[in-house]
Amino acid sequence: MMYEFTDDYLTGVEQIDNEHRKLFAIANEAYELLKDNFVSDKYDYIREILEELRGYTKTHFAHEEEYMDEIQYRRRFSQKIQHAEFIKKLEDIDLDRIDENQQETLLEILDFLANWLVSHIKKSDTLINK
Repeated sequence: MMYEFTDDYLTGVEQIDNEHRKLFAIANEAYELLKDNFVSDKYDYIREILEELRGYTKTHFAHEEEYMDEIQYRRRFSQKIQHAEFIKKLEDIDLDRIDENQQETLLEILDFLANWLVSHIKKSDTLINK
């Protein structure tokens, strides 16, 4: 396991915390796939992870944005823009390129997720509650 959901990431909002845990789990799936030397063709697995990530983030962002609207979070509009950019980045991943460069694609996905998890989720523990 590469990514660990610790108390540093807690927002105090159970649903959002659980959804953040799931995002960490998806990142760990990608990491485990990257490290699995027994699977030579990872294309289908990468597609599955991407599809799960695409669907799950849309659901999670909808819940998070609903909560931010509910509490009138002052930075909710910039958060919504960041969410849209995240989803666009996932949708822009070229599935044909994945097949040609599977390990490189996994590394790019992991780098993207790691940056997001650290910068977005860690900030949300203070941002959402205020």
